[in-house]
Amino acid sequence: MTSSSFLSATVSSAFEMGLTARSIYRVDDAADVRITVRRGSVWITLDNDPVDVVLGVGEQFSTSQHRRALVSALEPSCISVAPTVEHTVRKAAPQRSPNLRLSHFQPA
Repeated sequence: MTSSSFLSATVSSAFEMGLTARSIYRVDDAADVRITVRRGSVWITLDNDPVDVVLGVGEQFSTSQHRRALVSALEPSCISVAPTVEHTVRKAAPQRSPNLRLSHFQPA
């Protein structure tokens, strides 16, 4: 992959990806996306934000801002990309019957 190559995806579930040196991964809406460096180092910049971030192994980046993020590999790297908000299904609490008594569960 050349330095002008871009990879892009919508982040709806977690995944890992390798990046060659100088390759760029684009997150079109970085709000609520967590990027973790597994190997190597990356440079992250958000559109219209004067502050850039450089991350090494084990470091993470996330933002609540709805902006495009560019993740540039400074060397051969591996990142994991995941939504920061986990969608969980909540089960309804079991209903208790007010008429049950311990004597109902004792042998006759």
